[in-house]
Amino acid sequence: MKKKLILFIATALTLSACDDLFEPAIENHQNPEQMYEDQEYMRGILHTVYSQVPDCYDNSEYATDDAVTNQPTNQFLQMATGAWTNTSYNPLSQWTNAYNAIQYIHLYLLHAPNVTWSTNEEQNALFARRLEGEAYGLRGMFYYYLMRAHAGFGTSGELLGVPLFLTYQVSDADFNQPRASFQVCVEQINSDLQRAEELLPLEYEDVSAIPAQFQDIATDVSNYNNVMGSKARGLFNGLVARAFRARMLILAASPLYQDAANNTTWEDAANAAAEVIDYKGGISGLASDGIEYYSPTITNAIGDGVNPAEILWRTNKDGGSNTQETQNFPPSLYGTGYMNPSQNLVDAFPMANGYPVDDARSGYDANNPYANRDPRLDKYIIYNGSSISEKSVTINITDGNTDGINVTENRSTRTGYYMKKRMRWDVNLDPAASTNQPHYTPRIRYTEMYLDYAEAANEAWGPKGTGSHGYSAYDVIKAIRQRAGVGGTDDPYLEACAGSQEQMRELIRNERRLELCFEGSRFWDVRRWKLDLNEPVYGLQQNGNTYQHFLVEERSYQDYMYFSPIPNSEILKYSNLEQNRGWE
Repeated sequence: MKKKLILFIATALTLSACDDLFEPAIENHQNPEQMYEDQEYMRGILHTVYSQVPDCYDNSEYATDDAVTNQPTNQFLQMATGAWTNTSYNPLSQWTNAYNAIQYIHLYLLHAPNVTWSTNEEQNALFARRLEGEAYGLRGMFYYYLMRAHAGFGTSGELLGVPLFLTYQVSDADFNQPRASFQVCVEQINSDLQRAEELLPLEYEDVSAIPAQFQDIATDVSNYNNVMGSKARGLFNGLVARAFRARMLILAASPLYQDAANNTTWEDAANAAAEVIDYKGGISGLASDGIEYYSPTITNAIGDGVNPAEILWRTNKDGGSNTQETQNFPPSLYGTGYMNPSQNLVDAFPMANGYPVDDARSGYDANNPYANRDPRLDKYIIYNGSSISEKSVTINITDGNTDGINVTENRSTRTGYYMKKRMRWDVNLDPAASTNQPHYTPRIRYTEMYLDYAEAANEAWGPKGTGSHGYSAYDVIKAIRQRAGVGGTDDPYLEACAGSQEQMRELIRNERRLELCFEGSRFWDVRRWKLDLNEPVYGLQQNGNTYQHFLVEERSYQDYMYFSPIPNSEILKYSNLEQNRGWE
């Protein structure tokens, strides 16, 4: 973390004695007494933290086998093609962002006990409890993001996490701290998330009776609802804490982090994900419309902070925008087509009968490659001949057409595909009649939690083992494929996979790839599974009545790049800070 930035925070939030009576007060500086009386100012510290939560629509797919971009200066493209160093082209780094957020959290925790949140005694106690719970939950979350981005085997050969700062750091604090062990970091994150869950309701909803865990500080239900009710929707809650625990444990249990110093098990990860799934109602809780969580119907219906059935946590709905569409619509619809899905990803979508396209039983026709495919393909990717019903257009991705391969530099597709997912097709980008529409971004989808459970349960107990739960990896994947319209009533391919942990593993990983495509998941999944980082990216070009695969982009990763670097500027400043091996 940068000392300079911490000095800035300390200065901007100066806690000094009152200004001299005859000197004007310094604008935007508050002494302790003023801070304790200004509840909105103190809440604003946590609001700043919320603004730093990473966006799942980070387009890191450009650095994977799922997509490329037509923007040659993009940092993910540069990273994937050989320019990634410990000093440049590391858009994955969370070092500065997360430690800045954690410093704000510690500033809040340091001074919050002295704040009077309300003259109503019960509401005052409830506000103090909720905001403390948010702070601990957010700290656990940001340490998770630090671990995902920077944990790894150090130059000493030890599996390391990140430095743990658990109190507010003043400007002359000793920042030259070593990285804590991976296991200690996992335990700290779990502790923070557990603390948040103890302090917070699972969801912020108005109730008719005060939940038992809050009856020691409140007897009036209206006081409870004013603080812990629907007005607080969108803030960190107990269910979000459970979800991040599942995320942390599935990361820790993955092949990349297998080490004697890490005692996280697949069973731990499965049980953590099951806590979320059980709250949702088990297998039957899988949202029937979750595949198109971004659709106009679902987005327009969002109001008063309520989540769609598929969404566990999300950003606020905006008032209307077209940024996603401007960046990703095809050129014929006035977009710049940034996200170019790969043939690799298209080939990962099975046939509607459930068989992979390379299976002889699938019925795949290479000369009619999009017929009878998994319905998700048509929902998530634009291919030659795709129909955009909302606009009454058919997209033509052939030579000489506006949307053709490399027709327009930095605007048209490099692969023969455009992204369809995430878009609102009722947005109009025509300069003569442009329109905006509301959007929101998911932070956590329930489907991710179901997939986490399926992966961990298969590794812990096999395809049909349930542990202490009433459902298996097989049950989850069957429900996800049925929702997608894949496999028919019997799903013979799934049944074949159910007899082998290895086959089920591959199917689960593929279902995760499809369900979470373009949501910032693929890069981290490929790494934690230790799959080939250098899978070349292919496209597809139509020549008359035939289709031809072609190489679009080679990857240039080294083996040590399974772990990201600690920023070199930090290594140079702090002698106790150990770099991940290979990045020296």
